[in-house]
Amino acid sequence: MEHRLTHRMKRQGILHRERPLPYTAIIHESALRIRFGGPDVRRGQLKHLLDMGELPNVTVRVIPFDAEYYPSTGQSFDYVEGPVPQLDTVQLDTHHGGCGFLDGEAQLSKYRAVLDHMESCALGPAESHDFVQSLIQDI
Repeated sequence: MEHRLTHRMKRQGILHRERPLPYTAIIHESALRIRFGGPDVRRGQLKHLLDMGELPNVTVRVIPFDAEYYPSTGQSFDYVEGPVPQLDTVQLDTHHGGCGFLDGEAQLSKYRAVLDHMESCALGPAESHDFVQSLIQDI
């Protein structure tokens, strides 16, 4: 578990370096409403999400419960893409504590389609910000 946490913290560092990479987070409303660690912890997590969304390279989008259709793979994933599509990679957070990496053309196509559909269901960045802010006020 500690290795997994260390990896996530290092991964977060790419958002703050001198030339940070662009990053879009798409989060389902259910993940934002989970009561974990009490009101202060939850409020702090949501405020952190808003702060991260203020970075010029970070976009936060929320898929609300009322989205007509929510595509899901059943687990969180990162789709890492660049100027050479053949080098794209999907990183899966696995339930057994490790990370899985996918780079096959068929696998990438599947995850890209899911991601595209998630983006089409998500609120825009400003609407997502307001939505998260409303959740903080409701705590």
